[in-house]
Amino acid sequence: MITRISILGSTGSIGRQTLDVIARHPDRYRVVALCARGNADLLFEQVRAFHPSRAGLVIEPASIPDDLKSIDWSFGPGCMIDCAREPTADRVSVAVVGVAGLEATLAALDAGKDVMLANKESLVAGGALVTGKARALGRRIIPVDSEHSAIFQCLNAAAQPPDRLVLTASGGPFREWNTADIAQATRAQALNHPNWSMGEKITVDSASMMNKALEVMEARWLFDMPPDRIDVVVHPQSIVHSMVSFRDGAVLAQMGAPDMRVPIAYALSYPERIETGAPPLDFSRLASLTFAPPDMEKFPALRLGYDALRAGGSAPVTLNAANEAAVEAFLHDRIPFGGITPVVRDTLEAIPTCAVDSLDDVLAFDRLARAKAAKLIGQNKFFKIKGIFTPVREYIIS
Repeated sequence: MITRISILGSTGSIGRQTLDVIARHPDRYRVVALCARGNADLLFEQVRAFHPSRAGLVIEPASIPDDLKSIDWSFGPGCMIDCAREPTADRVSVAVVGVAGLEATLAALDAGKDVMLANKESLVAGGALVTGKARALGRRIIPVDSEHSAIFQCLNAAAQPPDRLVLTASGGPFREWNTADIAQATRAQALNHPNWSMGEKITVDSASMMNKALEVMEARWLFDMPPDRIDVVVHPQSIVHSMVSFRDGAVLAQMGAPDMRVPIAYALSYPERIETGAPPLDFSRLASLTFAPPDMEKFPALRLGYDALRAGGSAPVTLNAANEAAVEAFLHDRIPFGGITPVVRDTLEAIPTCAVDSLDDVLAFDRLARAKAAKLIGQNKFFKIKGIFTPVREYIIS
């Protein structure tokens, strides 16, 4: 049978790799909708290659090429909803960045689609809403993140419920740096991940370990596991993608080369497995596999994630929104790398935690947190000398 796929975020890293896997299996998959933010030229190429019936761009281009005008086009933020609801789609890949993916995820579930979820912010900001809707409608949320796919695969191989979940973290580019040097890291250094090729936002999150904080929140909702039974270990080789431990002391781990096409393919073909193009794991060439606890003093973003998850309600929404605003500011040279986590921390401290019962609640707290983060970013707690950002020491360390 042909499985029909709609891809939101098709020009991003996950979207491109999803199309790479699909192209290897033209007898199994058909792309019926493609949506991107603003990379019109690449989207046009993808439309020509995969012939979807629907396509969308959040940022409307000046024109559509004549040979593509027969496609059903939509523009603006609503194009993601249109592609999520595409009637002919069986599965929707939500591979957009940020909380913008939440509404599209809910729309896909409402339309009766299974969701291949590569947008962790959907569960960070709206975990109860998303999982509750999926459960009520009998739809599946299949994780695409390598860590959550690993846990998903381990649980599918087990006959018993897990005792603990163990998320592995590479440690990012600053694993062996000292705190002062991390605070002064440049944009290029933060984007130089040692193992994975990802988009800018997620790469910066990996460097601060905020990405792992978001993954802990995601795991809580995907696998219905309380935060005190979700562990993080630093595993620099990125060969063990995550683990599950059981009450008898046994541990199942999913291993493989660091290639996102493996979890993408599993989400596409679940419960089957298909060829991905990823290199096989050669154990004879593995010098060692090492594991260590994360340094939450050096990377306080991880502790903030656990604290926000335990607080519940609007706290994860606030954390996610403040982090998105702070990372954007860093990428545009408005704050140093060492300012990202303090902006998130101060935003969390400034906004009271309240119950979140609807998408409107999530979006309201998201706007509130972004406004507060923007104010903090503009308060001149950082200054620039000869093109190099220097943090106010008390602000970074406090």
